[in-house]
Amino acid sequence: MNPFKEKGLAPEKALQNWCEMYPESYNKKTVDPYTKTRIILMNGTEFEANWFSHQFARHCGDNDLRRELALTREVEKQQQLKISLLKPENESILEHTIGYEQLAVDLTAELAKREKDCNVKRALDFALLEDFDHLYRYSNLLDMTEGTSPEFLVGRYTEIMPGRPTISHHRHPFDNVRKSINSKLADVQTVLDTMIITAAEQQTMNYYMNVTNFAYNDLARKLYQEIALVEEEHVTHYESLMDPNATWLEMLLWHEYCECYLYWSCYMTESDPCIKKLWDLHLCTEIGHLHKACELLEKYEGKSWEQVIPCGDFPAPISLHSNIEYVRDVLCNTVQYTTGKDNNYERVECLPTDANFFRFQKITNPTPDIVASHNVIDTYLRRHRTDYRFEVAENPIPALRNRRCDNTDVGRVPHAADSTDFKCN
Repeated sequence: MNPFKEKGLAPEKALQNWCEMYPESYNKKTVDPYTKTRIILMNGTEFEANWFSHQFARHCGDNDLRRELALTREVEKQQQLKISLLKPENESILEHTIGYEQLAVDLTAELAKREKDCNVKRALDFALLEDFDHLYRYSNLLDMTEGTSPEFLVGRYTEIMPGRPTISHHRHPFDNVRKSINSKLADVQTVLDTMIITAAEQQTMNYYMNVTNFAYNDLARKLYQEIALVEEEHVTHYESLMDPNATWLEMLLWHEYCECYLYWSCYMTESDPCIKKLWDLHLCTEIGHLHKACELLEKYEGKSWEQVIPCGDFPAPISLHSNIEYVRDVLCNTVQYTTGKDNNYERVECLPTDANFFRFQKITNPTPDIVASHNVIDTYLRRHRTDYRFEVAENPIPALRNRRCDNTDVGRVPHAADSTDFKCN
C-alpha cells in the first residue's frame, strides 16, 4: 500500500463529539494479548506524534503553520484518548503493565528480526533482554500481590523468566547514546523502526513515571521507580538512532507516514472485528494528516514528499506474535554485554576497571539489597521458595536457572556468564 496515493479524511472532518470519542473497552478476560499490545503501541504512537507537534510549534514563529499543526494535533489527541480508553476500568495498573512488557519484548524482537542496519539491530537486541527481564520482575510482583496469572495475560506466547538482570541495566547516561542514522540514505524500514521503537519505549517510560506513585505498596512503588529510569535509558538509547539532521517539516512527514504504516499494520493483523474497524478509521484519518504534511512541506520548504520518502510503498506489516526462540538466541549470545564508549557494546569483562559502567553501578547499586528489582524476587522466594516463571525449556544461561536464588551478577560482574556476540541480518 502507498498512502500517498490513497484518499484520506481531512483533519477538520475527523473531529469527533464526546460520544464518538468514548469507545467500548475490551474484556480483560477474553481479549487477545496482541490486541492489547497493539492498543498500547498505538497509544504511544499517537503520543509521540502529538508531542512532536507540540515541540515543533514551540520552535516555529509562523502562526499560520502553528494553526495547521494545532488542528492536526487536536485530532491526534482525540485518537490517543479513544485508544487509551479501550483499557477497561477493572484492569489493574500491574495487569496492564504486563501488556506493556509483552509489547516491548515481541515488538523489539519483530523489528530486530527484519532490520537491515546492523547498528540498529544491535541496539534492538541489546535492549530486548532488558525488557524481557522487566516482564519477569513485574510478573513475580503480580502473582505475589494480586494472584493473577501472568502467563494467562501473555497467552503463553512470551516466556517469563530472567533475562539480563535489571540490576545490570543501570548505566552512565553517556553510554546510552548511540550512532544516528541518515534518513536520506537509510532504508525506509530502518527509519520506521527507529521511530516505532522510540515511540513505544517512550510510552512505557511515561506510563511508569505516571503510575509509580499510584502503586499500592513500597515494593511496587520502588520497582516502578527503578524500571521507569531504565526506560528513560531506553528512550535515550533509541531516540539517538533517529536522524537529527532532518528538518521539522521532513520529520512531520515521517511521523505521519509512520502512523499510517502502523495503523495499516494493525488493521492487517487485528483479530477483534470492532477494534479492526477503529484501526481502519484511524488509518483514513492519518492519511489525511499525511496529505496535509505534504502540503506544508511543499509550501514552506518547496519539497515534494518523494524528496523525503522516495518510495511511498509500505514495507510488510508488523505482525505481533510469539518470538520465543529468537529471544532465547539473543539471550544466549549477548546477556553479558553492556554499552561502552563510541557506540560499542562490550562484554563486562572487557571493560576497564574505571569504565563509566562500573562507576555508575557503584553509585546506583552499592549493594543488591537496596535494589527493588532484586527485592521483588527475594520477597517472592521467601514466601514461595521458588520464583514465578513460564518457560518452554530451561533458561539458556546456566547462571539464570536457579529458581531459589535471584542472580544479581550476570551482565554486571565479569565472567558471570558466557556470551559470544551480536548477529546481523
